[in-house]
Amino acid sequence: MGEQPIFTTRAHVFQIDPTTKKNWVPASKQAVTVSYFYDSTRNSYRIISVDGSKVIINSTITPNMTFTKTSQKFGQWADSRANTVFGLGFASEQQLTKFADKFQEVKEAAKLARDKSQEKMETSSNHSQESGRETPSSNQVSSMNGTDDEKISHTPDTMALKSENDRLKTAIEQSNSNAKKCETELQALRESNARLLDALQEANSSVENWKTKAAACQEENNALKNKIVELELQCKEVNQEKERNAQLTLRVQQLETELQDKEQELENLRKQAEIIPQLMAECESITAKLQAAEQSSTEARGKVTALQSEVEDSQQKHTHMKTELKKFMDVLEGKIDELHEVRQGLSKLGIDN
Repeated sequence: MGEQPIFTTRAHVFQIDPTTKKNWVPASKQAVTVSYFYDSTRNSYRIISVDGSKVIINSTITPNMTFTKTSQKFGQWADSRANTVFGLGFASEQQLTKFADKFQEVKEAAKLARDKSQEKMETSSNHSQESGRETPSSNQVSSMNGTDDEKISHTPDTMALKSENDRLKTAIEQSNSNAKKCETELQALRESNARLLDALQEANSSVENWKTKAAACQEENNALKNKIVELELQCKEVNQEKERNAQLTLRVQQLETELQDKEQELENLRKQAEIIPQLMAECESITAKLQAAEQSSTEARGKVTALQSEVEDSQQKHTHMKTELKKFMDVLEGKIDELHEVRQGLSKLGIDN
């Protein structure tokens, strides 16, 4: 009948890292089929799992093996022939329990098969030893009797030995072919392990690159946040500046109103200043009259007394007019200075804006 599957489940397959002997290396990218196989011709049990066209588990179960549950959904066993440790990750604890129970059952069956094989080998050894001890006497009898019937009676034992020898040769050939197959599968597993290590290293380098990029993005994000804070502060300063500009605009309007009032006052002062030439002309005429009166005083001292009061009045009037004119000029200069200060203030405000 050959090998037949007796139990099948699905699990994620792992193998122990051959370098560290601690870390698990995934042998399958996803959950794959894991089966128990029974070889009726060899009376042996194997656990086999194939991912696509690649054999990732080919473990012959021996009585010395032990399946260990390391967690609720993970179990492992060591295979000394493959020089590795296999690990299986199941979807549920129930699947793990079924697989472990089947492993124990198969292990017991393998132990019984080994015991029976040893009994057969011992029986065969004892039988061969007894036949070896009896053969000389039979040959001696045959040689003594020399009959053909006695010689023919020993041919079945010879045929059994030949068939047993042929069977052993066939078993040895099958064992050699299986050994070659196992070596091929082991080489394929080693190559797969190397590829997986390369992929893991590449994944680790990718993770480091992503970590570097993430750190750079985080720094850029922090820089952008700081920039946003600075822009918000600048916006606050701009708003404050707008408020100051609004206040300055209002102040400028007030100053313009005051300037218009000052210009109106200055215009009035200019109109009053137009009278000054007339006053000066009158003053000069009075001075001329005074001089004429002084000249005529020598000629008419007699009239001095009469005109003295008039001259005194004229002098007082002239003095009063000079005083008034000086006050007017002082007021005019003050107004002109105020107007000049107002214009300077307006030009300064224009420069600030």
